[in-house]
Amino acid sequence: MKLDNVIYKSENKTIYRDGDKAIKVFDKTFSKSNVLNEALNQARVEETTDLKIPRIHEVTLIDGKWAIVSDFIEGKTLEQLMKENPDKIDEYLELFVNIQINVLSKRSNMLPKLRSKMSEKVDLTDLDATTRYELQARISGMKKHNKLCHGDFNPSNIIITPDGEPCVIDWAHATQGNGSADVARTYLLFKLKGQDEIAEKYLNLYSLKTDTAKQLVQRWMPIVAASQSVKKKPEERDFLLSWVDIVEYE
Repeated sequence: MKLDNVIYKSENKTIYRDGDKAIKVFDKTFSKSNVLNEALNQARVEETTDLKIPRIHEVTLIDGKWAIVSDFIEGKTLEQLMKENPDKIDEYLELFVNIQINVLSKRSNMLPKLRSKMSEKVDLTDLDATTRYELQARISGMKKHNKLCHGDFNPSNIIITPDGEPCVIDWAHATQGNGSADVARTYLLFKLKGQDEIAEKYLNLYSLKTDTAKQLVQRWMPIVAASQSVKKKPEERDFLLSWVDIVEYE
């Protein structure tokens, strides 16, 4: 494998292109189990749905670092297209919502349960015991669904191929559960980027297209904010905690 064509780089992972393969190399902070779990999640989605996603080819070690080898998907991310064509933002946002609705219509019964994952994340926060109790009670009271939830559904994880077909990438956080939680996380991700207007348009559009009351999504927002706070990013802390403190979203 050739590792001389970097197509993406973050603090703890680098993605290379080698012909028709994408090679995601993790730094040594990623454990074997974390990398294998990411590959397993993606393989489960690949095998149990008809969604266009990159196929896993292998998990391997490269210079002592774990790596996942999958299909390289030619195209531009929806995030890139939104930046390049701001006049088409409403068109792209409608496409984005349609793709998410399609994802949420799928089932992958071997994936972890979203409720369990959220509960574990709340326990890992440094929130006080009373707040953790209230969040756990809210999780327990949510309706049980088994929809395919991406876990990080945002425009940077959707590639539009040259023939216009969308491909959803990065299934590391995939679970099965209540789709409103996944929508709440997407809304949160827009807000964290300061894209308040897009966040509101997104939620209104999703609510309209699916005939889902916005309140059902909003009830998940303190929970997803708490789970996001586990990443302990100082620049996000005050914003996330302001959401967690809201007992009932208005």
